[in-house]
Amino acid sequence: MLYKQYITSEYQWGIWKVTENLSELLALLPDQGAVYMDELNAFKSDSRKIEWLAVRVLLYTLTQRITPIQYHPSGKPYFADHSAHLSISHTKGYVSVIISETNEVGIDIEKISERVHKVAHKFVRDDEHLPEDSVQKTHALLLIWSAKEVMFKCMNEEAVDFREHMHVDLTQLDGTCFPGKETRSKHGRTYLICYIIDPEFVMTWTSVES
Repeated sequence: MLYKQYITSEYQWGIWKVTENLSELLALLPDQGAVYMDELNAFKSDSRKIEWLAVRVLLYTLTQRITPIQYHPSGKPYFADHSAHLSISHTKGYVSVIISETNEVGIDIEKISERVHKVAHKFVRDDEHLPEDSVQKTHALLLIWSAKEVMFKCMNEEAVDFREHMHVDLTQLDGTCFPGKETRSKHGRTYLICYIIDPEFVMTWTSVES
């Protein structure tokens, strides 16, 4: 089911809470999703089929049209007809997409879990200050990871080190956005990272002039 949707003049995003089985998802598409059957049958796992199909159902719900998706060698998705910029993310029980006809976009959704603490040393810099409270610290770690995923999705760069080449400033959280910067590209770029913290997940996104 459509869990959340947000529309601006520059972009729109949506979150789908995956409660349906495969047949129920197919029923939400024109012609029972016939256009997707060959691609869908390439997956062996039902859970992977459901996740993949939920993205297409969400896109159809947002746009009311079926547009094939292709992938760059890097794995970055794009519409085959180049009608808009696209970013996709998924986590346990949810998928999210963001679309813009004018701007480069990135989105990332992460299930709230304390497991992020175990890998924090791989992506958190010494100057990215974290709160002491355990719950707030988990949220902060997920925001940092998610924000860096979003920036990476907007960059056209190889060999990006999330700890060395990206910086996020959570001291400037204002309830809606915070700044992030990458130093991997020739001139570097600053991003405004927007976010929501749901009881079950953290999601971040950004939109930049392409």
